[in-house]
Amino acid sequence: MTNIRCRGVLFDLDGVLVDSTPAVARVWAWWAREHGFDPNEVVKKAHGRPSIATIRELLPDADHAAEDREMERREIADVDGVIPLPGAMELVRALLPQRWAIVTSCTRALAHVRIAAAGLPMPKYLVTSTDVRHGKPDPEPYLKGAQSLSIRAADCIVIEDAPAGIQAGKAAGARVLALRTTASDAELQHAGADWIADNCAELFLDSSVASENCLLIGLRTK
Repeated sequence: MTNIRCRGVLFDLDGVLVDSTPAVARVWAWWAREHGFDPNEVVKKAHGRPSIATIRELLPDADHAAEDREMERREIADVDGVIPLPGAMELVRALLPQRWAIVTSCTRALAHVRIAAAGLPMPKYLVTSTDVRHGKPDPEPYLKGAQSLSIRAADCIVIEDAPAGIQAGKAAGARVLALRTTASDAELQHAGADWIADNCAELFLDSSVASENCLLIGLRTK
């Protein structure tokens, strides 16, 4: 058993709390084929980053805002198979609302749709790509998430699945627990993960220690 002390928890959404991978892959594969790119490469590149960042990188001369609006429209319309990942519901319900936030590269509208589709409780604090100037791997999203909890990022645990998100959490000064839901252990370690678990089902909140100033997250090690 590994015990992790913190004051707050900052969750990524897709690949951490919600399994939206099939929907994300469908929409990005469509976009890739529309523009003559390899779908597998585009899907991997897009994961964990704001959509517009991928669009700007691959189509530097396009109408980025228009492309981004179309991607958002298609992602909002496609919630087939969007479900909570193992352990996600139990973990967020165990935490006090003021002790956790979701920090996602989705737009605010898309985040609301996916949270609702998965049946997860809507967080008191939600930071999306709509709320920041610089998306992951920039630290701004996680700095903003920690600020929303009125806690230093260094006192938070970030739970992520994508290398870009891990880099963002580490750059913000937080410790990062990575999940094996989308990337290999080598990729997660290279990005700077402090711990690696299969999913949130391997985590639990020790209620005997939980207080306003301290949380104890247990990680079941194999």
